[in-house]
Amino acid sequence: MEVALLTGLGLAAPAGLNAYIPLLVLALAGRFSDTVTLAAPYDVLSSNLGLGVILLLLSIELVVDKVPGLDHLNDLVNTVIRPAVGALLMLSVTSDAVSINPVLAGLLGLGAAGTVHAAKVTTRVTSTATTAGLFNPLLSFGEDVIAAVSSILAIFVPLAVLVFLIGFAVFAGWALLRRRRSGVARVATGESPNVPR
Repeated sequence: MEVALLTGLGLAAPAGLNAYIPLLVLALAGRFSDTVTLAAPYDVLSSNLGLGVILLLLSIELVVDKVPGLDHLNDLVNTVIRPAVGALLMLSVTSDAVSINPVLAGLLGLGAAGTVHAAKVTTRVTSTATTAGLFNPLLSFGEDVIAAVSSILAIFVPLAVLVFLIGFAVFAGWALLRRRRSGVARVATGESPNVPR
């Protein structure tokens, strides 16, 4: 597997948690590191304007995602933004890789960010239902830390992305299995399977 593909997936997946953290990490690496070289038009991310816009959007995201109630509205708005940013991130780091089809790269980035976003939304809804939203700010902080660490690893230790992707697949499989078992148990007891306990 090409390193650029691992880096792209390692940036796209955490964009499903917070679109702007991986963007910022990539933009800073493109500006201050020899590890990443952003080709045009993606080099705009590491420009003064690009960094300013990313920092502004990240500041808004960091605050809004920690307010119970507003976090769900934020997730709704980001249902389009996070997968699109995942595609952008994947394209930006694979644009020089001749062996990677850009359409496939964009779809992989879109899918990775979209899948993680769907898991985030499901987890947040469950947290709201079980803790009345009180756990949501802590959950959001944890998501931000995961997004930052995995984005940094994607750029500087791309092979670590495999660990992240395997871990996410195990978590997603466990969550899906748990949700199905819960739904089957509710149907067996006569409860509606869509109503949280």
